[in-house]
Amino acid sequence: MAKRRRSSTVGSPTASTPATAALVALGIPFETRTYVHDPAETDFGGEAAAALGVAPERVLKTLLAEVDEALIVAVVPVAGLLDLKALAAAIGGKRARMADPALAERKTGYVIGGISPVGQRTALRTVVDGSAAGFDTILVSGGRRGFDVELAPEDLLAATGGTYADIAQAT
Repeated sequence: MAKRRRSSTVGSPTASTPATAALVALGIPFETRTYVHDPAETDFGGEAAAALGVAPERVLKTLLAEVDEALIVAVVPVAGLLDLKALAAAIGGKRARMADPALAERKTGYVIGGISPVGQRTALRTVVDGSAAGFDTILVSGGRRGFDVELAPEDLLAATGGTYADIAQAT
């Protein structure tokens, strides 16, 4: 399948978030994807995949972890889990644990369930699961619940300064 380049569709104020503003500023093509978020839903990534009709392997969730006390952004498929040991090893660390949700919100400027790897308040080291490289496009949160952006995995790396590593484990 040929790689499709996406155009920005950030024409309306409702689609503007720090994530989309950062992508536009960087000249990175993307497509916005919206759905109605159910406030009772806590499986945000699963909800996005189902609502948008996209395979869960192509929809990635953004998680924050502490590796040797440094905050790290981990981006993994919603169909899997973050392997904390693999994340620590990927960045040359020893110990990893999930970051406190309040700290994650404060450092990124986004709410849980809407944390985008792009346009965060504090620039953090980012690791994207290597499985993302196998797709022409992937979806990540656009900066709020019910709003994703679709872009090429290489463009996500460019926008975040991230690297690939095998940091996901199957559920």
